[in-house]
Amino acid sequence: MPAFRDFNFKLLVIEKLMYQDKTLTPAFSIDACLRAKGIEDAQLYVFDNDLDHTVLDEARADFEALEIGEELLATVDSLLVDGGHQVYYECSPVWDGEDDLFDVGSLDDLDLLPNLRRIVGARNCGLGVPFKAEILEDRGITAD
Repeated sequence: MPAFRDFNFKLLVIEKLMYQDKTLTPAFSIDACLRAKGIEDAQLYVFDNDLDHTVLDEARADFEALEIGEELLATVDSLLVDGGHQVYYECSPVWDGEDDLFDVGSLDDLDLLPNLRRIVGARNCGLGVPFKAEILEDRGITAD
């Protein structure tokens, strides 16, 4: 199985496959995960435990361990960079988008997506350096 090097880049791929396309199943739910531990309100749990600017351990463990096959990765032809992703809620239920918690630090994982042709939101996302137009253009990827 292909291994991702940048956790936040992997989250963009998970958002596409699990929450948008619904081809990566079952979908992870932090609410269900915490309810199984006897925690009824994820947001209250986060605030009560001062976890509002972190990825919850339960979500990190699940998403880091998640294996995505080459066939499924090959279906990814576009990614959306947006602070409102479902995967971000699943990682940090009260995240407000006002910090760099989910900033992609590297595009090393582009090699895992052989058919990626477009990244929407890359120019306006505030993620900066990794999404330089020339890096993407060299790979035949359009950034808007």
